[in-house]
Amino acid sequence: MRSILLRVVVFASAGLLACRTTPPAQDAVAAPGVHKQVIENTEIRPIPRHGSDGRAYQIYVALPASYADHPERRYPALYFCDGYWDFALVNAFYGNLLYDKVVPEAVLVGFGYQGDKPDYGKLRRWDYTPVADPRPNPDEGPSGHGPEFLATIERDIIPFVEREYHVDASYRVLGGSSLGGLFTLYAAIAQPGLFQAYIAPSPAVVWANDWLFAYEDAFAKGGGKLRGRIFMTGASEEAPSFLDGIRRFDKRLRERDYPDLAYEFRIVEGERHAGTKAESYNRAVRYALAPLVEKMAKDGGP
Repeated sequence: MRSILLRVVVFASAGLLACRTTPPAQDAVAAPGVHKQVIENTEIRPIPRHGSDGRAYQIYVALPASYADHPERRYPALYFCDGYWDFALVNAFYGNLLYDKVVPEAVLVGFGYQGDKPDYGKLRRWDYTPVADPRPNPDEGPSGHGPEFLATIERDIIPFVEREYHVDASYRVLGGSSLGGLFTLYAAIAQPGLFQAYIAPSPAVVWANDWLFAYEDAFAKGGGKLRGRIFMTGASEEAPSFLDGIRRFDKRLRERDYPDLAYEFRIVEGERHAGTKAESYNRAVRYALAPLVEKMAKDGGP
């Protein structure tokens, strides 16, 4: 029993409980009585269109417990970056929020990549950065293709999800941490209305010498209006210069005071850059879906 529990802990910490990604023939032969653990109601789906550079995307999907029995329902869709790392995390705590009745049931969709042992660091750097790094490092790979990835989400991923699953097209949430947080905030400015709420734990707003600050400033001065809901966090123990950038962007959003934007910011005490994700996502998901909870309470049902 101890051996089995240790195996589960190791798999969970690596975020690999969602699904098997290799054919059964490639799996190692399991010892008698040992079974792989698979999260119920989850699947991995390839997106049929390749990216502009030839890469192929896939999504990690978690369906509500009521999904099969209620085809008439339409569920909000929570999309988030780095599904290969964070899908198991978000799916795990979401059940707790459902138990406490502080969120509605939702379809969870994590972004990822097809292929054998993808280099997630390089792939996400390509996709999640809106502009190229002015001081490129060949070891880290190219960057600056956020606009193309946002177009892929709008043109390919969202239509696929809304065609294949019973989701409510009127309420989408986008989330991402670090470079994923940078991409999430960029998407909020570049495509207002594509999503109704945004989650940005420890976003890399200092990317490319504070490029996001200049982009938001041009957007505001051109008459642009952020709308929806944004929940942003920083970690108290992460790099001071990185946290300073987050605090400055928080100050910017508060001073801008967009009339159609509901906004909340929080510092997660005692955590570093990656450790902040669990608490940040937990609180942010509640904030992002709060209007639906209020509507459910008013309507008296799911």
